[in-house]
Amino acid sequence: MEQTTTMICAALDDIRAHKPLIHNITNYVVMNFTANVLLSIGASPVMAHAEEEVEEMAGIASALVLNIGTLSPPWIRAMKSAGEVASQRGIPVVLDPVGAGATRLRTETATTLLKKTRPTVVRGNASEILSLGVGNGSTKGVDSTRSVHDAVSFAAELAREHGSIIAITGPTDYVTDGQRSCTISNGHPFLGMVTGTGCAATTVVAAFCSAAPDPFLGTVAGLTVFGIAGELAARKASRPGSYKIALIDALNEIDGTHIGSLARIEENNNSE
Repeated sequence: MEQTTTMICAALDDIRAHKPLIHNITNYVVMNFTANVLLSIGASPVMAHAEEEVEEMAGIASALVLNIGTLSPPWIRAMKSAGEVASQRGIPVVLDPVGAGATRLRTETATTLLKKTRPTVVRGNASEILSLGVGNGSTKGVDSTRSVHDAVSFAAELAREHGSIIAITGPTDYVTDGQRSCTISNGHPFLGMVTGTGCAATTVVAAFCSAAPDPFLGTVAGLTVFGIAGELAARKASRPGSYKIALIDALNEIDGTHIGSLARIEENNNSE
């Protein structure tokens, strides 16, 4: 694991040195929070969703986040357009299928974006990931009703089919590219009590994918850093409201010492 933590530290240093522009087409609920999360780790956020500018913005960004949390037809068209430009440029595209499985619009939008933009990474809870296969998902609003373990085998199949990294997040996180896989055990229960932490994890993954040697390692790095920050925040906050602020502070504070001592990554040679 030492080699992995060294890579994570190097990627974090790279983000802080180069301040990559992360283009977010995301939902109204989390815009301010996720922008502050990106600023805290050293990246540069932009929230741009107008159809008239998304292609241009995706043309200069270092990574693109597509988050379906608050959908409308113009936003869906904007996501497709930006995703196509980003894919053509070869920059990371990270899809967050928020609430997929809860309604037909969300599920169909997520599956369409998966096929049309071929995202580099798909990050969701177990129910959202399972919903990307016909009849497999079950969600309650945007919350998961399934465990990470329920979705492991399907995630590997989905990764191989679409050539994407699949990240299932929960009390433990599971990342696979269909061949490599690992489990990340960092985090804190308060992360599930603050709106937008899953979306924030997605945009942190996008930042790390812009800096890491490959997107699998970038996804592992982003989720590990976010999980460790969640633990550091819990040392200073006793309730969810103060925890949200402490999490932003922790993302700004986190360094190589924290990563080296707190990272809990279990690497596997083969996917499930």
